[in-house]
Amino acid sequence: MARVNGHKITRPEVEKYYKNQIAGSPQQPSDEQADNLRLNILRELINNEILMQRAEKLGLLATDEEVDSKVNAAKAPYSQEQFDARLKERGITMDDFRRDLRRSITIDKVINKEITSKINVSDGDISSYYNAHKAEFNLIEPQYHMAQILVTPQPNPQVKNLQKANNDAEAKKKIQQLVNRLDSGEDFASVAMNYSEQPEISPNGGDLGFIPESSLKGDKLAFDAVARLKPGQYTGVLPIVDPSNKQVLGYRILKLIAKESSGQRELNDPRVQQAIREQLRDGREQLLKAAYYESVRDKSSVENYFADDVLKRAGQK
Repeated sequence: MARVNGHKITRPEVEKYYKNQIAGSPQQPSDEQADNLRLNILRELINNEILMQRAEKLGLLATDEEVDSKVNAAKAPYSQEQFDARLKERGITMDDFRRDLRRSITIDKVINKEITSKINVSDGDISSYYNAHKAEFNLIEPQYHMAQILVTPQPNPQVKNLQKANNDAEAKKKIQQLVNRLDSGEDFASVAMNYSEQPEISPNGGDLGFIPESSLKGDKLAFDAVARLKPGQYTGVLPIVDPSNKQVLGYRILKLIAKESSGQRELNDPRVQQAIREQLRDGREQLLKAAYYESVRDKSSVENYFADDVLKRAGQK
């Protein structure tokens, strides 16, 4: 489907990622949507191949030991049977998994050497940003940094975790089991990653970010429970109820990570400095990454046969 400096990117490789991305979707994509998804996958594979070739020249290819370490970390929360089931659910083999990890580690090493290591955020940069955006650090109301574990009675095909509930009774049983796991000392973020049913935030340990107090008060049950917590503590099982018909939509456990009181945050607050430093670094890294990808691609020989085919077929309609 494409060639990068003579290296082929084949249809089976693209199709494997394509099938993985549409797995569990309630309906199949249209022909145009399918072509667009394949183009996006192919673009990423092209960029990855360019960086892999760059890594080889720089002597930065991931070692077997680095890959083994990542594999062991990924397998740690599961039994072998559970881990094999997750690979099967994603439609990939262990060889596929190791190859993806090797590529990911290698690309991270290239980005770190070529970009991240060269980014410097000075104290002057932080001070200038704070003075220009001082209002951003004036909290008009308390903020609650929370995480959540969610269980629903209806299976979500986009959710891929170790245990799903198919009805209200199973949902109640599952959420209580998760409370028991937390009470036994298991890490909240790990439980959320493996069992929560929110695909958009579960991979981040169920982190909801900071929520203004006024927003949290919109759910009296949740606010009353969270207001009694100290940072690091979590609630019991909280039902999620549809206010219009009182129907239970699911169950959740909330954890209070931190609470920020209202008022102006000053520049000498280490949390303010850290937040600004991270924001400036992230912004510069995104800019330099975009420029870097364009630069290395311009120096590469790339032939995208699939893109040519899409254009050809469009001209025949």
